[in-house]
Amino acid sequence: MARNLVVSALVSAVLSAAAFAAVAAVPANITQALGDTKRPPADSSRDVARKPGELLALGEVKPGQKVADFMMGGGYFTRILSGAVGPKGTVYAYQSAEFVKFRAAYGTEQSTVVADYKNVVPLTAPIASAGLPEGLDLVLSVQNYHDLHLKPFPADTARAANAEIFKALKPGGLYLIVDHAAVAGAPLGVADTLHRIDEATVKTEVEAAGFKLVTEDDKLLADPADAHDKNVFDPAIRGKTDQFVLKFRKPK
Repeated sequence: MARNLVVSALVSAVLSAAAFAAVAAVPANITQALGDTKRPPADSSRDVARKPGELLALGEVKPGQKVADFMMGGGYFTRILSGAVGPKGTVYAYQSAEFVKFRAAYGTEQSTVVADYKNVVPLTAPIASAGLPEGLDLVLSVQNYHDLHLKPFPADTARAANAEIFKALKPGGLYLIVDHAAVAGAPLGVADTLHRIDEATVKTEVEAAGFKLVTEDDKLLADPADAHDKNVFDPAIRGKTDQFVLKFRKPK
């Protein structure tokens, strides 16, 4: 048991070191995208906290790529990705049909982003069959993997979504996940009650789909003041949650 703990600690240290090496420098294409004057001030004002430059550097985003913003929300990352992949690249902005039905503004926000960026393609379909095209370089999921476990969705939604993302990515493609950390060992029910998820659960589910974990980063978006016991929309913690970053690769 002690030997296993030592091995586990060494693996985590190597993965974390890889994460910091990967985000040491933000490439010019991403830096330029962050400076896009079409980005709403409300978006750019959040860059210090959300660290999009470092995150997309970790995602190895390059000009000309085909990428997907999975559950794009208000389009914060969609806009940045658009500039980062450039005019020869494509961003597939996926907005869950169920979410649009629940909150019509999601559809309006998607339309607004599509109107502003010519290389953004909207996708709106049920979450378990999102309709992602094949040959993608990257699928990005930020603060919404836990949504795959919300009560309104069937129990196998996460499995189905991960299988589709695996199929859509080209060999060697990346699946980058950011989410609000739950207490270690927390049950899936915290997805509904707190909008969080246990990092270990995400690893297990995504690796079961065939992905290989190549980097885990618990420091880039860490907040040690977060006790992991509050709903992420609670005013006391909103915008200040402890978040983990997991980078998976589809084997070549």
